[in-house]
Amino acid sequence: MPKLPRVSGREAVRVFQKAGWDVARQRGSHVVLIKSGSIYTLSIPLPSGSGTGTVA
Repeated sequence: MPKLPRVSGREAVRVFQKAGWDVARQRGSHVVLIKSGSIYTLSIPLPSGSGTGTVA
């Protein structure tokens, strides 16, 4: 199985927006996305200054 590419939080938000998701709100470093007709919400972290793969 091939490895998945690493994408930043901002890139992920852009991709989900192209797929029909809308930014509902941002609190701190997390963006919450919603989609009309979906019962799910997405929360995407936007870390600033931390390295790739860093868990805080």
